[in-house]
Amino acid sequence: MEPFVRSAALSGYTDLCRALDISSEALLARAGLEPDSLADQDRWIPASAVARLLEISAEASGRSAFALEMSGLRRPSTLGPISLVIREEPDLRSAIEVLLRHQSLYNEALNCALSEEGGLATIIVNLRLAETVRARQAVELTVGVYHRILRDSLGSGWGPLTVCFTHPAPRDQEDHRSMFGCRVEFDRAFNGIVLYTDDLDTLNPDADPQLLAYARHYLDMVTDQPTQTPMEERVRALIEALLPAGRCSIEQVARSLHVDSRTLHRQLAASGESFASLLDTTRVQLAKRLVAHRDRSLAQVAGLLGFSSPSAFSRWFRERFGSSARDWRIRAMRQADEPLEPAAVAPRNHIPDS
Repeated sequence: MEPFVRSAALSGYTDLCRALDISSEALLARAGLEPDSLADQDRWIPASAVARLLEISAEASGRSAFALEMSGLRRPSTLGPISLVIREEPDLRSAIEVLLRHQSLYNEALNCALSEEGGLATIIVNLRLAETVRARQAVELTVGVYHRILRDSLGSGWGPLTVCFTHPAPRDQEDHRSMFGCRVEFDRAFNGIVLYTDDLDTLNPDADPQLLAYARHYLDMVTDQPTQTPMEERVRALIEALLPAGRCSIEQVARSLHVDSRTLHRQLAASGESFASLLDTTRVQLAKRLVAHRDRSLAQVAGLLGFSSPSAFSRWFRERFGSSARDWRIRAMRQADEPLEPAAVAPRNHIPDS
């Protein structure tokens, strides 16, 4: 199913286009979006169209860091009702966890996660988009927004340890280094921000416990008290997000869900699943998408799927798919090259269940 995103994700887009002397109306039309799509920030539009818009806008402007510039124009209010809650959370860790727990309230394509290990914390950014859609700019926008949230909480003098991207480095990296104020690494196994775990314990001096209770109650009302996502679905999403970072253990997933490993085992067993079975089925789904992507080497795909070596990945792939990954990719590329009529997706105007 096509994921949707609130049009607030494009906050600052028209202003940036105007500053760069490019036509936002023409670019919106090329991406399949109506100019009035941005008039109401609570309007839901296809995430793939947003990703396409950012890519063609970067090309039209000649700015490889187009989306990063956009992220600097964002305000907390663009997140919608959830911004009222994170403003009153007692510390940065709580605010980030709220954003991750309710990410589908503002962007259905997001599948981000927080990983902590050895005194380091990593906010891992993962987007669920159609495999044919380029997402470099969309990924950089998301990482830029998280960076903005961290810096607003920790002060302008703060900087992360590292910012990582899976895509290749642009010809000029100065805008990226200036934006993040730290080492920026490209062609990495995951997209995200690495910082010290202690940074997450920074207290929010403006938090008001009473206002927080009201804000959480309001969030429940405007989202119509959404039903709890089944545990197996939450585990699948975390596996997909954590695999590329090489931190996909049951202990890490359990920590992200605020339960211990034994409790997670028990809850999955009650639904007829296990961590191993969910890991395998998630790998199968990701492998189909990643192997079909001709821009990644099979060695890179092995790393993104959490395998210790390309040979281990090759054995696993042949067992699951009955052919080598190379042969499977060739067939997939031939099918992708066949002309297809794109399906039209109409915008919608509702807040989805989380």
